[in-house]
Amino acid sequence: MVPIHALWLPILLSAVIVFVASSIIHMVLPVHKSDYRKLPDEAKVLDNLRAAGVTPGREYRFPFCTQKEMKSPETIEKMKRGPVGLLVVMPSGEPKMGKFLGQWFVYCVVVSIFTACLTGSTRAPGSEYVQVFHVAGLTAFIGYSLAQLPNSIWRGVTWGVTLKHMLDGLIYGLLTAGTFGWLWPK
Repeated sequence: MVPIHALWLPILLSAVIVFVASSIIHMVLPVHKSDYRKLPDEAKVLDNLRAAGVTPGREYRFPFCTQKEMKSPETIEKMKRGPVGLLVVMPSGEPKMGKFLGQWFVYCVVVSIFTACLTGSTRAPGSEYVQVFHVAGLTAFIGYSLAQLPNSIWRGVTWGVTLKHMLDGLIYGLLTAGTFGWLWPK
């Protein structure tokens, strides 16, 4: 067993490496360029949303119905007619990229802390690189990837987009695993 305080360097360094890798994947490579699309007649849709009074921090489902109403002929007809979807409304104004990036880095640290906890509780000091890599990689992959699946299951995100995000998570998991294997206490 390796105590978590002995793993502070791989925790922080793996978080930094994943942060940099994710920046390259999302800002330099064209992998995610097609994940989002512009609304048709965007100005008109935005005017209508403003007039309807949608508020930030909310998720809207449309057409909306309660579980009880799902089987009603009216709801079934609305669903058939479409569109059917989700709308997440964020606060107006310039995107707060500093805040988003800060929160993403904290998330990377949290995944690395959980990776350290699990790997440290199952691998002894001096464990072989491949053993540490295996446990750390699986743990980090779970932290970065599996939470993407419900987006396709429940939220209608295409499986292609979800699989791209899971591939990102695999890359982040491998980078985290390599960092832990490299810096594992002897």
